[in-house]
Amino acid sequence: MSKKNIALVAGGYTGEYEVSLNSALNIERELDKQLYRVYKIIIDTQNWYYVDNNQKYEINKNDFSLHLPTGIICFDAAFITIHGSPGEDGKLQGYFDLLRIPYNTCDTTTAALTMNKAYTKSVVHNVANLFTAKSLTLYKNTSQPQQLISDNLKFPLFIKPNNGGSSVGMSKVNDAHELETALQKAFNEDSQILVEEFIQGREFSIGLALLNGQIKVLPATEIITSKDFFDYEAKYTPGITNEITPAQLSDTQNNTITQIVTDVYKVLNCKGMVRIDFILQHQTDDFYFIEINTTPGQSASSLIPQQLRAAGINVGWFYGKLIEESLKLV
Repeated sequence: MSKKNIALVAGGYTGEYEVSLNSALNIERELDKQLYRVYKIIIDTQNWYYVDNNQKYEINKNDFSLHLPTGIICFDAAFITIHGSPGEDGKLQGYFDLLRIPYNTCDTTTAALTMNKAYTKSVVHNVANLFTAKSLTLYKNTSQPQQLISDNLKFPLFIKPNNGGSSVGMSKVNDAHELETALQKAFNEDSQILVEEFIQGREFSIGLALLNGQIKVLPATEIITSKDFFDYEAKYTPGITNEITPAQLSDTQNNTITQIVTDVYKVLNCKGMVRIDFILQHQTDDFYFIEINTTPGQSASSLIPQQLRAAGINVGWFYGKLIEESLKLV
């Protein structure tokens, strides 16, 4: 069987650029070299390029081909591992659709929808046994936002940019006096923000993927942080957060969670791998949806690789299956 040329697309336009490069490093290391020739394509605000022996080779954006001294490389598939724009918000997916190049993630519509937290909540709202925190969506031109929040929501609150998944610009607000600073912080990242009531409970994250035509749900990870909430610093600073995989959950809890996340995957028309973050509320054990991440981090210590190891699934095999699944969809 001839090797397939895979474009491992990393970088992006957001603050998670370096996180994406770490994801690509792990994916490149784990993919089976007997099956795939992997070319790491870096996308930044200036160029799309491949580096070989310290020499940069730009991608021909007309057909996403790579012109090397040894010949022209055309790609059988793209493995997108960009967190944020343009790899998680549908832009690259639309580009690859036009060129009929398969890719490992969900399609343009789902990617664009799930980057917007408020829109996503409105779609998954009717999934059985799934709850969403009471919230408001605010815009930069919303009049008297602080009054609107105080009149409609109960403190404490989470305030966060509506688009993006890195927790940048996010704040926990305990009373009205903290609103102004938190609103300004969120609006610095996005023109649309989400204000949600705080749900007291245990926080979890769970990966799932379409493998061999079936949705495979991985073991959940419980996230215990010494910070007030799981923000960007808590995600990426060693020692602040303890991640327990597999999480200590009862069989009943696991069965309920598996059904809910499977239904969310179907309702949002997901493809490839995703990660869903949620809270199990204290006392009730109700499942509260936080968000879905359609290009989750893939460094060796990231949550999905942790969950794959806990499930006894070879990480490289898993990445290969995502590629093979994408090839079926063309």
